[in-house]
Amino acid sequence: MKTAIYIPDDIFRLAEMIAKSLRVSRSELYSRAIKEYTRDFYSENITRKLNAVYGDSEDDSKIDIEIYRAQLNVLEKEEW
Repeated sequence: MKTAIYIPDDIFRLAEMIAKSLRVSRSELYSRAIKEYTRDFYSENITRKLNAVYGDSEDDSKIDIEIYRAQLNVLEKEEW
């Protein structure tokens, strides 16, 4: 798909240098950048949602305290 967007001159020049360095087209560089950005965005969104459920401590958790403790107990026994 073709699109037209505004990019500030300094970012455009930097992108040009990076594209030349990687030997890819601007389109390829922008596509890669957007793909990585969206992947990070969704990853952060998932983390945010999990943090909202589990919280930073037992007191912040929105799940039953006994379930929370059981999960921690299971994880402690796992080999990573």
